[in-house]
Amino acid sequence: MNLPARLPRIMNVASFGAGVLMGAVLVSLAPVRVAGGGDVDPGRKKAEVCVPCHGPEGNAVTPGVPSLAGMPAFYTHWQLIMYRDGRRRDAQMSPFAANLTDTDMADLAAYYAARRPRARPVEVDAARAAAGRPLAQRLHCGSCHGPQLMGQNQVARLAGQDFDYLLKRLRGYKAKTTSDLDGMMTMVAQSLSEEDIQNLVHFMAGAAPTTAPEPKGSER
Repeated sequence: MNLPARLPRIMNVASFGAGVLMGAVLVSLAPVRVAGGGDVDPGRKKAEVCVPCHGPEGNAVTPGVPSLAGMPAFYTHWQLIMYRDGRRRDAQMSPFAANLTDTDMADLAAYYAARRPRARPVEVDAARAAAGRPLAQRLHCGSCHGPQLMGQNQVARLAGQDFDYLLKRLRGYKAKTTSDLDGMMTMVAQSLSEEDIQNLVHFMAGAAPTTAPEPKGSER
């Protein structure tokens, strides 16, 4: 699968300003059908080595480690490509991805997309979550991440994701130290204060995953 050629072109509109940009993103993120997707059953076998960190069925329990269950296949496949080619770096993920073939990545992405996501245990500050909701609306987070923040295409699921992971990623975008496929999150994060980031994370981590993929393959 030639994913780079299928990425919606949103970088070229960055200089047009935030208002125009958001409109362009809405157009560019029109449904992108991923052709030639991976196979769930081989993906499940290949994902066995991922369980110690990402948990059974892709639902991690370790703080700071993202859950992969329910992530859009396009997103997971892209992240693995970025680890493999060095655009995203991690002491554990980079060596692992270096040995993956395109088929391995597609199978893993298909497997995790078909897993049922579970909300991570978190003590959400209700006041911060309440402040984060309208902020997410003003930032149009749902335009890219979906109305329920379940992700779509190359955009990650945020609902019910690990609190520490979300906090690390948003702070990284703000500091321009986090890998960013198209530069969108880095740009959006520049306007955020630490208070904003905290409020958004409380809101997103506390949001229950609402779209539960049905089991596929032999697990049906």
